[in-house]
Amino acid sequence: MKADSPKIVVIGAGIGGLAAALRLSHQGCDVTVLDIHSAPGGKMRTVPSDAGPVDAGPTVLTMKPVFEALFDDVGETLADHLVLKPLTTLARHYWDDGATLDLDADPTKSIANITATFGTKAGQEFEAFSARAKRLYEAFDGPMMRTAEPNQMAVTKTVLARPSLIPDMAPHQTMAGLLKRSFSDPRLAQLFGRYATYVGGSPYASPAILSLIWQAEAQGVWSVQGGMHQLARTIAKLAQARGATFHYNTPATRITRQDGRINGVQTHAGHFPADTVLFNGDPRALETGLLGEGAVPAVGKQHVEPRSLSAFVHAFAAVPDGVDLAHHTVFFGHDPKAEFKALAKGDMPTDATLYLCAQDHGQVGADALQRFEIIMNGPAIPRDPEKEKPPCQTQIFKRLRAFGLTFSPTPGPDALTTPQGFDALFPASSGSLYGRSPHGLLAAFKRPTARTKVPGLYLCGGGAHPGAGVPMATLSGQHAAAAIMTDLASTSMSHQTATRGGTLTGSATAGQKQSLS
Repeated sequence: MKADSPKIVVIGAGIGGLAAALRLSHQGCDVTVLDIHSAPGGKMRTVPSDAGPVDAGPTVLTMKPVFEALFDDVGETLADHLVLKPLTTLARHYWDDGATLDLDADPTKSIANITATFGTKAGQEFEAFSARAKRLYEAFDGPMMRTAEPNQMAVTKTVLARPSLIPDMAPHQTMAGLLKRSFSDPRLAQLFGRYATYVGGSPYASPAILSLIWQAEAQGVWSVQGGMHQLARTIAKLAQARGATFHYNTPATRITRQDGRINGVQTHAGHFPADTVLFNGDPRALETGLLGEGAVPAVGKQHVEPRSLSAFVHAFAAVPDGVDLAHHTVFFGHDPKAEFKALAKGDMPTDATLYLCAQDHGQVGADALQRFEIIMNGPAIPRDPEKEKPPCQTQIFKRLRAFGLTFSPTPGPDALTTPQGFDALFPASSGSLYGRSPHGLLAAFKRPTARTKVPGLYLCGGGAHPGAGVPMATLSGQHAAAAIMTDLASTSMSHQTATRGGTLTGSATAGQKQSLS
C-alpha cells in the first residue's frame, strides 16, 4: 500500500460494503472496514446451533453473473472460492387445501407441474406471465438495476422505444391486481404475490412491475456450500489479501467533517481518518442523526420513509418429521389479504405464509439433526413488540403441525429474532429489513444513490439503489466503488491543475512584487 493511497473507511461489512471494499482495495486504496458485529455479512448472518452455524438471513443466491463479475473484476474466479449447487427445485409450495406445487429450474417442468395441479389453462397463464416477467426484466435491467443513478427520463426513453412494454408494466395496477388478472386460480396469484415480500413490500401496494422479480429467480437459484455466510467470509478474505483492514465489534459513533468535507469516522476505539467514507448501513441512521449532525444532509426523509416490512425469523437445528421438504419450502396462509392487512396496520399476522429453508437438505440422513430457517413476514416494529414473541412461537409451529410438519426438539424463544431484535442488530432501521418501502410506482427512484450531498460520503447496501436483496446490494457496492474512484480521480486532477495554476500565479506575484520594490 502506497503512503499516498486514498484512505477509505467503509462503515458496515454487509454484502454491499464487502463488494465495494474488495474492488477498492484491489485498485490500491487504503481500505478500513468497521462493523458493529463480530463477523462480516451484515444481514447475511448466522447463529450457532448443535448442528453448526445456521443461516439466519438471506438463503437464496440468484443472479449468479453479478457475483461472477465481482470476482472477475479483481482477477479471481467465483468457482475457485465457493461451491455453488444449482437447485433443480426452485421452491416447493403447500396450501392448506392439500395442493402441492414444485417450481423447477427447467421451465417446461414448471409448466407441466402447474398444469397437473391446476389445469391446462393455468399452465398457459403461467407461461404468459413468465414471458411478461422476462420482457420486463430484460428491458429494465440496464436502465434501472445496472445504472448507478437511474432517472425517469432514461426509463421513459426505454418505454417509448418499446411501447409494447406499457401493458406489460401495467403502470396503474398493483402487483396483486396484475396477478388477479393474470391467473384464474387465486392460489397462483397468491404464490407470485409473495415475490413482493422479497423487497419488503405487500403485493396489494407494490407496483405491478415488481412481477419481474420472478424472472430473477427463474434464471436459477443456487445454494452455497457451508451456507450463505460463506459468501461474505470469502469476499472479506479476498479484500484482506489486498490490504483491507477489518475491525469487528467496532460500531461507528460519528462521521466527522472538517471544512465541510468528510475526514473520518469516530468510534469507541478511536478516530479513523479518511478521505472518503462509504456507509453500508440503513440510510435512516444518517437521516436521523445517529452518526452526527454532519452526515444528516446526506439523506432526505423521502429516501427512507415509509419503511418496508420486517420478519420473525427462527434459526435452529432439529430433526424434521412428516412433510417432504425441498431446500426452499413455502406453506401458504389461508387468506393473503388478511396477512397483508394486518401488516399494514403494524400487527403480527395471524394467518401468515411461512417460508422454510432446509439448509442441510439432501446432505444428511432423514433422522439426523438438520439446520432450518423459518421466516414469517412482520411489520417494522410492531405496535406492541413485547407481546409478539410467545404468540409468534405458538402460531408458527401450530400452523406447521397443521400441515403435518413437526420438529424434535421444538425450537424455543431463543431461536427467534423479532422485528424489535432486528432494530437492535441494525441501528435506526426500525426493524425494517429492506430499507424504504417499495410501494408506489416511483418508489424505485426514491432510494438514495451512491453519491450523497455531503462531499466525501457515499452509500451502498440494501437501503440504497438498486435496492434490497443480495444481488442488488452487491450491485450497489459496485456502483459506490465506481463513483468513489471516479470522484477521487477528478479531485486529484483538479488538485494538480490548481497546484500548477497556484505555482504560476505565485511566481508571477513574486515577480511583480520584486519589480515594484
